[in-house]
Amino acid sequence: MADAPAAEKQSKPIVPFLKVPADGAPYLQGSRCKKCGTTYLGSRMACSKCFSTDAMDDVKLSDRGELHVFSIVHQSAPGIPTPYIAAIVDLPEGVSVRANISGVEPDPKNLKFGMPVQFVAEKIRTDREGNDVIAFSYKPA
Repeated sequence: MADAPAAEKQSKPIVPFLKVPADGAPYLQGSRCKKCGTTYLGSRMACSKCFSTDAMDDVKLSDRGELHVFSIVHQSAPGIPTPYIAAIVDLPEGVSVRANISGVEPDPKNLKFGMPVQFVAEKIRTDREGNDVIAFSYKPA
């Protein structure tokens, strides 16, 4: 029996609102209401501001934001290295996203509310099929 051809390896995002195009840089995708202009993280079926159920526009969200709030996590599930910085980042489109802060020692003296941060996407592991699993975080800008 002949071996089946190997499937082409892909980069797979860890969450559905992280887009990993084959020919460009990863980015976060949002939805913008056509009636009132409110923007949301990820796909939405309806606008919670104006209650429109019209189809929304897909939008590429900014790769820069501001640190809104953070917590340094010292205990986590088994296999997750600690400490790390869990945060909420505000984007210029009015969207807030929960993400980790990377590229800085997890110490409160290194972080400031409102500090500018930059989107970063990176491979975090390989799945069972050999595909790269891509996650995102933010680093100080």
